[in-house]
Amino acid sequence: MGVTSPALSVRPIGADQHLELLRTRAAEGGSASFLQTPAWGEVKSEWQRESLGWFDDDRLVGAGLVLYRQLPKVRRYLAYLPEGPVIDWDADDLRAWLNPMVRHLRKAGAFGVRMGPPVVTRRWDAAVVKQGVADESVRRLGDLPPSERSQDGARVVSQLQELGWRLQAVEGGFAAGQPRYNFWVPLRDADGNARTEDDVLAGMNQLWRRNIKKAAKAGVEVSHGTVTGHDGGDLKLFHDLYLHTAERDHFTPRPLSYFETMFRALQAEEPDRIRLYLARHEGDLVAATIWIRVGAHTWYSYGASSTEKREVRGSNAVQWAMIRDALAAGASVYDLRGITDTLDPDDPHVGLIQFKVGTGGEAVEYAGEWDLPLNPLVYKAFSLYMARR
Repeated sequence: MGVTSPALSVRPIGADQHLELLRTRAAEGGSASFLQTPAWGEVKSEWQRESLGWFDDDRLVGAGLVLYRQLPKVRRYLAYLPEGPVIDWDADDLRAWLNPMVRHLRKAGAFGVRMGPPVVTRRWDAAVVKQGVADESVRRLGDLPPSERSQDGARVVSQLQELGWRLQAVEGGFAAGQPRYNFWVPLRDADGNARTEDDVLAGMNQLWRRNIKKAAKAGVEVSHGTVTGHDGGDLKLFHDLYLHTAERDHFTPRPLSYFETMFRALQAEEPDRIRLYLARHEGDLVAATIWIRVGAHTWYSYGASSTEKREVRGSNAVQWAMIRDALAAGASVYDLRGITDTLDPDDPHVGLIQFKVGTGGEAVEYAGEWDLPLNPLVYKAFSLYMARR
């Protein structure tokens, strides 16, 4: 039984219907986050999952992957739609889309809803970011005038505020939160025409171009890894290097089983949804990465690199291979994923921006993640519980 609004109804749909809507969008040149594919629900196995469909009469016009996180000991849930849902965010009145979703989730036992509208609000091109890093008076991206402000993004933010949604802090808090700031390499020009490899190379800074040439001259070879077979194929090689990277860079790594599930689920959904890349120098694995594609959008998802042989620039070589493949696939964006908003030269995170800005792309700010408490008391208790974990 669907939940209705004046024009739209929301009800659970099967993975096949959900996937068909994403394929239709891709055929029209659009995309959706890989976090909104049905397969991603299988990857996040610690959550309960549900695909929702938005219907205009009997026509499917939107979809969303909902992940339910249960409160300890009670059947109450936080309903989370990472980088979603996939609806018409340009609508003049978002209530027609969001209210029926909220009513459905409330009936499903949700005490609160969290979502991340896939809407860009501001952009800073590489030259602006580079100037900000060099300027000692600039500490954050927000201190810089953006290269572009999105009126559509501003309208979404304004509507969400009017509807009682609360913007979440970018840092800390909820472990599943997605980055608000990302770094993109546009693969189409302002007129929508595909860029060539030479166009993209010309947009990179001198250091990136030099390192790509250095890797080629040193004999670094990049290949696609296999993830099949009783031993997991090359995924174990990636994971060993990833553990090495985690120890060096001081982050908590995911287990091999997570990546095995990730490849199994995403490849079952679309054979070319996800790829493993391996960069070798004289037989030694020097870098390894994971590439994901949904429609016109491609992502650099995970990466690992060796501390040894850094001079052969395996990381630049593997990134260039993924960018070239994204171009060949007809993608409009190569997404290097999250960055922090810091431009402070004394902040250890600034190195990540400096690496990515060398690609000649742009920093983009999403509208962020928004919460709607449905039961304020339970929602507050959950927030305290997550903060103490």
